[in-house]
Amino acid sequence: MFDFTPDHDGDAPLPKAEQYRQLNEAAGALTDGENDTIANMANVAALMWEFIPRLNWAGFYRLIEGELVLGPFIGRPACIRIPLDTGVCGAAAKTGETQLVEDVHAFPGHIACDAASKSELVVPVKKDGVVVGVIDLDSPEMARFDAEDAAGVELLAATLSAAISR
Repeated sequence: MFDFTPDHDGDAPLPKAEQYRQLNEAAGALTDGENDTIANMANVAALMWEFIPRLNWAGFYRLIEGELVLGPFIGRPACIRIPLDTGVCGAAAKTGETQLVEDVHAFPGHIACDAASKSELVVPVKKDGVVVGVIDLDSPEMARFDAEDAAGVELLAATLSAAISR
């Protein structure tokens, strides 16, 4: 059986590259052979919460009929529907590009679902080249995410795309 907890000593943090390698490996093992999209997203949300430190929200929005609809997540209650022309999640879904936001209060049209959020990383999830949803990570720390986090979550999105349906 695969161990789905980060492999590190005590409170010493893992180097980011190793953290994301382990997260991706765990996500692949957990979703392998399962074709239920919601179940896979729920388990991956839980994995992100376990593997990525200093978050206050981790989860998914699914692209359904031209708008983002809340999917599985861990954190405080969130906005249920997000138009594609609004917020960080909407920008990622509309452009198909990762959004790395150091200060959410400086982002035009930011949606404040949790007032504690100060930075955000949103990565589109694509199936056959088409955006089907986004991975959304929020942190109560300013400038919490960097290019290494973005690359790690982009790898996770690619792994997850094989485990979801449109």
